[in-house]
Amino acid sequence: MANIQYYDVILKPVITEKSMNAMAEKKYTFLVHPEANKCQVREAVEKMFPGTKVEKVNTMNIGGKTKRRGMTFGKTAKTKKAIVKLTEDSKDIEVFSGL
Repeated sequence: MANIQYYDVILKPVITEKSMNAMAEKKYTFLVHPEANKCQVREAVEKMFPGTKVEKVNTMNIGGKTKRRGMTFGKTAKTKKAIVKLTEDSKDIEVFSGL
């Protein structure tokens, strides 16, 4: 198991129409390190965005897609996605504001 620090857990936010609609319910979606667990994601969000309190974390593993170039087949990289639900009295995450 890799030694993952809290600043290595969150890779980037996911900006899709579905994730933008979920922000009304204080749910934010991030791509996270493939070996990170729910406790590490909770700690990373609370440390990286001051004033936030995490209520719940849902994670999902997304396998790589099969791609083809001519006769050669390959796979894209697998990823892990986390949906973080904040408490009602928590501050919003500023990364997503203004989008």
